[in-house]
Amino acid sequence: MKKSNYTTALNVIGVVVGMFALAYASVPLYDLFCKVTGFAGTTQSATFVPEKIYDRKITVLFNTDVNPELPWEFKSLQKKVKVKVGENKLVFFEAKNISDQPIEGIATYNVVPEAFGAYFNKLQCFCFERQVLKPGETMNFPVSFFIDPAIMEDSELKGFNDVTLSYTFFPYKK
Repeated sequence: MKKSNYTTALNVIGVVVGMFALAYASVPLYDLFCKVTGFAGTTQSATFVPEKIYDRKITVLFNTDVNPELPWEFKSLQKKVKVKVGENKLVFFEAKNISDQPIEGIATYNVVPEAFGAYFNKLQCFCFERQVLKPGETMNFPVSFFIDPAIMEDSELKGFNDVTLSYTFFPYKK
């Protein structure tokens, strides 16, 4: 009987430790999964622009939001742009601190339809970087991106020529 209780206690402790380890690792593993697959509209990062530009044009619409706890105004300086597949495009976003104190913010992003995430490549982006704006300060943020030519082979996205890139700024919490 004692051996059975000891084994049960070890199994329970092992399950609890395993659950904590899985919970701790789930966020980075999910983030890695999304970055690799484009799941949930997660875009890709790139270090170079493709050599070939295709005639297929994609209209990229921009959506901006600010969490109500952050006293900022945030907008895209362009409502939308047309970009050829493989072409590098540079757009700008503007944020303004409308409070009387320095405020730190951080932006998240996604694309819709989500399937575009695997093909939407950013060369430069302000997302997931802490931004500090002084009282009344306005700052412009560049985003450089291209649509990966591999989209030309994706039969599910052949009829889709519009994608929305959406950013939301939140208060930065350490």
